[in-house]
Amino acid sequence: MILTNNDVGAAASQTEDIYDITIIGAGPTGLFGAFYAGMRELKTKLIDALPEPGGQLIALYPEKYIFDAPGFPEIYARDLVVQLVEQAQRWHPTMVLGERVLQLTHRSDGIIHLQTDKATHLTRTVVIAAGVGAFEPTRLKVPGLEALEGTGVHYFVKQKAVFQDKNLLIVGGGDSAVDWALNLQDTARHITLIHRRSEFRAHESSVNQMLASPAAKLEVLTPWEVRQVTGTSGVEQVTIYHNGTLEERTLAVDAVLLNLGFKADIGPIKEWGLELDKRTIKINARTETNLPGVFAAGDIAAEAVKMNLIATCYGQAALAVNVAKNYIDPKSSIFPGHSSEKMSH
Repeated sequence: MILTNNDVGAAASQTEDIYDITIIGAGPTGLFGAFYAGMRELKTKLIDALPEPGGQLIALYPEKYIFDAPGFPEIYARDLVVQLVEQAQRWHPTMVLGERVLQLTHRSDGIIHLQTDKATHLTRTVVIAAGVGAFEPTRLKVPGLEALEGTGVHYFVKQKAVFQDKNLLIVGGGDSAVDWALNLQDTARHITLIHRRSEFRAHESSVNQMLASPAAKLEVLTPWEVRQVTGTSGVEQVTIYHNGTLEERTLAVDAVLLNLGFKADIGPIKEWGLELDKRTIKINARTETNLPGVFAAGDIAAEAVKMNLIATCYGQAALAVNVAKNYIDPKSSIFPGHSSEKMSH
């Protein structure tokens, strides 16, 4: 039996370390959620499987520009994370890193029991902000490529300096490929970008900016694909082909960057009894899941119209935290007022 929200706080043992809200995921959604939880004076904990906060921004592209963060015309991913962490730490949440949540269960008194691979955590509410879950890059299966991974073949960019003065081949047609083609022009000697289709999936403004780049710095070829990669201790040549005419070209390149998307897996979350829509968690307009006291926000939350933008994640995080506050204390308002009315000056 699950007690009513009014009874939850009284039912918990005074000796137990029970948090008001625990946010699973320390990416942009989770970090902003932690900040907003502090605004509502909730005892807050953040748990993330990665060894540092930031989620995909740090794990995949810390030196990539982010353009959809409100208030920043452009900002490096790592710098945005620094700002988000500083904002969240204003209220001193407990941050648990390097722990993966394996189980979520409800006790008879309504307290939620989170079991990680290292410890047990107790909380009154949970906001799942786990992004896309665990992710692996989609790999290209062509001769010579796998053997050169890490020695010239890359799926992530942790440091732009890796491509300093290199002749670089970028493969892909989405935002990551186009953004790196723009972002690495001041680092690489020359960039060739190939895409297997004639149309790009990236934002139109970025594509137009890329196509207007000087040919001496950037060449764009469509619809071309990789045939073979050759080299001994590193990449030396890549054979590409036009998938319409089958014409082949051999490029002298020092590095290959493949931006072909990722295979995501939400892992143990599938076993928690949540209603799912493929790899996302079903929520209602209040960000509530089918489990009491459990909310979802950000990329992992299923919506009628899905937009995986940092801007929309911020709003969902704030909504989830405010509804969680009301779940804990039904007398509290879901919308307590504007942040400018609450912050000390």
